[in-house]
Amino acid sequence: MNENRNLLLAFILSAAILIGWQYIVPHHPAKTGPQPHGQSHHVVAAPSTPTGTVHGAATISLNKAIGSSGPRVIIDTPSVDGSLRLNGARFDDLKLKRYHLTINPKSPQIDLLAPAATAHPYYSVFGWVAAPGEHMTTPGANTPWKLVHGNRLTPQTPITLSWNNGQGLVFTRTISVDDNYMFTIRDRVTNTGDKPVTLFPYAYVARENPPTTKSSWYLHEGFIGVAGGSEKDADYSDFKGGKPPQTFDSKGGWFGITDKYWMAAVIPPQNAQIAAAYRAVAGTHATAYQADYRVSAQTIAPHSSLSIAQHLFAGAKVVQLLDQYASKLGITHFDLAVDWGWFWFFTKPIFFLLDTFYHWVGNFGVAILLLTVTIKLAFFPLANTSFKSMSRMKKLQPEMERIRQRFADDKQRQQQELMDFYKREKVNPVSGCLPMLIQMPVFFSLYKVLYVTIEMRHAPFFGWIHDLSAPDPTSILNLFGLLPYHAPLWIPAFLSIGIWPILMGFTQFLSTRLNPAPADPIQAQMFTFMPIIFTFMMAGFPAGLVIYWTWNNLLTATQQYVVMRRQGVEIHLVENLKLRQMVGRLTALFGRRR
Repeated sequence: MNENRNLLLAFILSAAILIGWQYIVPHHPAKTGPQPHGQSHHVVAAPSTPTGTVHGAATISLNKAIGSSGPRVIIDTPSVDGSLRLNGARFDDLKLKRYHLTINPKSPQIDLLAPAATAHPYYSVFGWVAAPGEHMTTPGANTPWKLVHGNRLTPQTPITLSWNNGQGLVFTRTISVDDNYMFTIRDRVTNTGDKPVTLFPYAYVARENPPTTKSSWYLHEGFIGVAGGSEKDADYSDFKGGKPPQTFDSKGGWFGITDKYWMAAVIPPQNAQIAAAYRAVAGTHATAYQADYRVSAQTIAPHSSLSIAQHLFAGAKVVQLLDQYASKLGITHFDLAVDWGWFWFFTKPIFFLLDTFYHWVGNFGVAILLLTVTIKLAFFPLANTSFKSMSRMKKLQPEMERIRQRFADDKQRQQQELMDFYKREKVNPVSGCLPMLIQMPVFFSLYKVLYVTIEMRHAPFFGWIHDLSAPDPTSILNLFGLLPYHAPLWIPAFLSIGIWPILMGFTQFLSTRLNPAPADPIQAQMFTFMPIIFTFMMAGFPAGLVIYWTWNNLLTATQQYVVMRRQGVEIHLVENLKLRQMVGRLTALFGRRR
């Protein structure tokens, strides 16, 4: 009775873990782009000016907001399109050409930046502030810049803006962009007066009404950056209730706001001393979140000029691009824009292996298969040792069974005799767990890669798998597509099992049938039902991870079969695969003892 109660408790705990996992880690890709809510907008002040000023306006459509915000300059590159608002030289309209909301290439492009007065304002501003006590007008969020060169911002055609403050300062701004997502802002300030002027360059990224996504301890979304050579991140919730800004002093670095796949970040000169902050500006209807920095004082002598170059990254967090920018521009730890997690020392190598294989074969699904083979080869000697020990255990099973029968009425004595037997024969009863333990770090690292890297987003395999980062879209509830309806969204993923999770469960069952039965009958029952548990668990995981596990099971079973045969172990695989024993154990588990 105690054994049945313990096993039932184990199943209840397993079910709780399975159900809880669906809420702890969101397996379905979150919708990106603006969501239809929000009633007002706020203008976020520059870092050195008083914050909290609110200018209310009704939320309007994106196109109407762009059309009513004054003159603009078109932005057009192979990767992005949009426009720059001349009032304030504000980056507030940007779409990502290469990315869509769904796997359908005709679905809308991703809207990254959006103007004020829309549902989700998201923008970046570069400006200057005067030193305390100097009554000098400087360009800011609403300065009416004049376009003096160029009429369209492309990788081949930069634009030049100009503004005269009427107090002896002329500001000239040249903006260029590469083929991808990096904007360069080169400011030149000319002092035509007779006195030196001290100014502070600044930049910020601001966002209002961030899209609501399912929170997860497995992924960071919100403030992100690097100060003093180390990562600095914060959640939106860290600023609830009027909490003060988080401030940093740093030489160089970068600061921005990130989503799962996209980011906007401002980047100061990497040799400049800066004061940076993450802050929230509470308004009447919404809160604006701002990541900003201010460069140390820059003094401009009379009849001379001063120049400074800053950057804005606004786009997709493609790992190769981030690394290129980090190398080319000297941006410290720019690769941390991707949330590699606590086990980055596993996650990053796994990604780079996958990416290398992908460039060889052109399919991330096939790359996962090659990665699995590579890992199996790396741990081949260790797994062989484990399988040899298991082979010896299987040979000794008749003797172990005699010990169990001899001391069937004295469980404590039975366990002691078995332990003594293991020592005499120099076998390890838990050796069969080693192959599973080896693959666990790879499993979690691969899950992280599938979940956070944009390279895996909408990456197809073969057949019905069009997105390796999403669960298998087939479902047992509609007979895997044979019935003309889709499984309702409210049904938990682990109850809507697809074809690949079933294949994974079968291959794991195949592998477990090669193992010697554990001495403890409770453990034996648990090992019997483990493939069923994992089948339900993996139903909600990304398809790429299920494919990895399935292929790994097949390779493990093949290696184990070959090793056992060479060790002289008789393997009646067809007999072992019969479900009669499993049915019997189910009956014994749930049947009432007389």
